[in-house]
Amino acid sequence: MSFERFDLHPGLHQGLEDAGFFQPTPIQESAIPPVMEGRDLLACAMTGSGKTAAFLLPIFHRFLTVPGTGVRALVLTPTRELAMQIIEHADMLAYHTPARSAVIVGGVSMDPQERALKGNVPLIVATPGRLMDHMRFPYVDFSKVEVLVLDEADRMLDMGFLPDVQRIIRSLPKEGRQNLLFSATIPRPIAELAGEILRDPVRIDIERPSAPAEGITHTIFPVAQDRKDELLLGMIRRGRFESVLVFSRTKQRADRLARFLKRCGVNCACLHGDRSQEERLGALNGFKSGRYAVLVATDIAARGLDVTALGHVVNVDVPRSPDDYIHRVGRTARAGATGEAFTFVAPDEERTLSFIQKRLKLEFRREGETGFDAAPRPAADHPHASRKRRRPRRRDGSRPPSP
Repeated sequence: MSFERFDLHPGLHQGLEDAGFFQPTPIQESAIPPVMEGRDLLACAMTGSGKTAAFLLPIFHRFLTVPGTGVRALVLTPTRELAMQIIEHADMLAYHTPARSAVIVGGVSMDPQERALKGNVPLIVATPGRLMDHMRFPYVDFSKVEVLVLDEADRMLDMGFLPDVQRIIRSLPKEGRQNLLFSATIPRPIAELAGEILRDPVRIDIERPSAPAEGITHTIFPVAQDRKDELLLGMIRRGRFESVLVFSRTKQRADRLARFLKRCGVNCACLHGDRSQEERLGALNGFKSGRYAVLVATDIAARGLDVTALGHVVNVDVPRSPDDYIHRVGRTARAGATGEAFTFVAPDEERTLSFIQKRLKLEFRREGETGFDAAPRPAADHPHASRKRRRPRRRDGSRPPSP
């Protein structure tokens, strides 16, 4: 089956061909026809399923075949990274057409975004928080919005954006608006929101992966918690991988690990929610281009991150759940390729890893690195420990004067 069956605008077919997309994914095959017919949609689909093109193609086809003015379609998405990736897809698919789009996200100047909103760019892709910032001003006019897309609705709920999303929806036209809701899961608040905004929706449920891709090799490295950074550095220096995405559990831990690697001469970048938009884009683009050999990230990068030909993922901290493990290691072995997932496990993480292994029915190889084991090192030998030494005391308990 090819995209020809959808009878899209010729410029969109040219964009698909340039991008190397010749056959629709299951979500595209199921979603594009009803969306082109103007139906509302409730789709349960994961990141990486092709859902972005499933809503962009019908939206652009509408722009190109049905006259209209102003902001005609609004896409709300939870993170800056995902918004930027949607815009990249939009630019690629609409390259041979006059259809325009703009992104509204935090961490960058509001001025170009204000110009886009004033200029009535037909497609706006936005994160809820920054869009709410703009909506305080009169230049925002959503009175002509024809299509609303809520992308990764469950993540917007998890991140506390649902009240903002509801306020934004109340500013849109109620009559004649097409609504498309995409979510990996449908918790009760999302089901209630769907019931409020969707009219007789087409329901699509693309099966969620219950295990990582077949082409991934899973390897465990038992190591003391305070020696994980050194183990990673040693593997990098021995050429175990040329390019690697490293997942850390917290933002502070990611920052600390990135600083350690940089001090040791490793070209690396850090990606998490507290970084500015410029820093996040620089980190991601630098990693994609090969300028950085290592990208240290929190789970914000596990969902929606699109990096081709990534051969290795390292969980420097054991993920919290089986779903988190699937999302993390799913950044490798994409599109039928092979990849390796390494997990560093400290003694107090063995129980969590065992649960993940049993739930996902995975076979983990256990390896060891010479000089590393699960026993913690003396505090004075820790790579981040202070080198300050205490002066010896005299027999009477006093300290001699400093030299």
